Amino acid sequence: MPDRAPASSLAELTRVFARIGCLSFGGPAGQIALMQRELVDERRWVEQGAFLRALNLCHLLPGPEAQQLATWIGWRLHGVRGGLIAGLLFVLPGAAVMLALSLLYVAAAGLHWFASLFLGIKAAVLAVVLQALLRVAKRALGTRFKLLLAILAALSLTVLRTPFPLVILTAGLIGAATVQWAPEWLGKHHIAADSTPLATPQQLIALTARTIILWLLVWALPLGLVYLLLGPHHVLWQIGLFFSRLAVVTFGGAYAVLAYMAQAAVSGFGWLAPGEMADGLGLAETTPGPLIMVTQFVGFLAAWRHPGILSPLAAGLLGAGLTTWVTFAPCFLWIFACAPWMERLERAGNLQGALAAITAAVVGVIANLALWFALHVLFRNVSEFGLPDLASLDWRAALIAVLAAVLVFGLKRGILQTMAVCAATGFALSIVPLG
Repeated sequence: MPDRAPASSLAELTRVFARIGCLSFGGPAGQIALMQRELVDERRWVEQGAFLRALNLCHLLPGPEAQQLATWIGWRLHGVRGGLIAGLLFVLPGAAVMLALSLLYVAAAGLHWFASLFLGIKAAVLAVVLQALLRVAKRALGTRFKLLLAILAALSLTVLRTPFPLVILTAGLIGAATVQWAPEWLGKHHIAADSTPLATPQQLIALTARTIILWLLVWALPLGLVYLLLGPHHVLWQIGLFFSRLAVVTFGGAYAVLAYMAQAAVSGFGWLAPGEMADGLGLAETTPGPLIMVTQFVGFLAAWRHPGILSPLAAGLLGAGLTTWVTFAPCFLWIFACAPWMERLERAGNLQGALAAITAAVVGVIANLALWFALHVLFRNVSEFGLPDLASLDWRAALIAVLAAVLVFGLKRGILQTMAVCAATGFALSIVPLG
């Protein structure tokens, strides 16, 4: 029996990824497990080794690794058309659900019942983030050196307020250097055996250059239209620029970049209140697709509240669409530009070392995120230095957070069930005064 069976047709690829896109709940871990079962174990469209090596390299790229892995699989099976189909179907179902939930969010703003539901959802998010932290830590921190990198990353973000991109860049440089003189500090890493490239370096360079130029134009097209039609002072231009920059530094997935995005959206631009970031992540947790879809929620609210000459609805829809475009168009650029080089990249030891160190640092980033959310969900007042007012503890949020932890860790319940129970509990407790 062969190790890999080819996809029978582009239509079958489309059907399978439409199913994956609608069922991809549970964050990157659940999404990658779903693709493993559907594409490697059951259909044998991709061999196990290639699947794992591609996943490893996707961690090196900015953006959601699960969506990029889906794009790579589609490209491997049916070229650029397959990559577009797989990547888009991985995103579009979640984007549609997220847009509907965002519309409901602004329509129900100020309504007591809606705020009560989100009291429970925000508290439940704490358990989900903690679960993500433990999962990533278990996989990433196999040596004491990696543990040290994670601790230093967390302290840099929490105490020194070091910018997120600088933390990631520093970790990558440390990993690339460490693998040269003390590789055992980073543990064992698989490097693919030598094989003959399917194309010469000159051919690959020419193909890569054409791909980069094309996708840079695709990426920039809506930004150019916003600049020409609305000018550089409109919120849509700010949204496009901000999330384009974010797309370049989104290493480690949504959890890793969320603290950086929250600081800018809440403190920098004033688009959202701190509690609304937790609302957005709660919505993203209940939808299929990449968790980075929370960016669409931020872009929607920012444009809705600062529409300029547009109506709030039109601005919100354009903000959501623009945010989604500039968030995911770069993902196709990275994959289509790098995919032809996969065989060479798989043999690059320095990159493997950088990946190991970055993954370790991401654990510290997620720990910083968990702390940030806990403070803003559990306490009504948090100082600009990140210190909570202990007297402002919301006992209802704390109680629901404990309930969520029991459901997630003790009873092993799924995200949707946990969110539903906590939302109902929040609604029930909302009749009790804070005291």
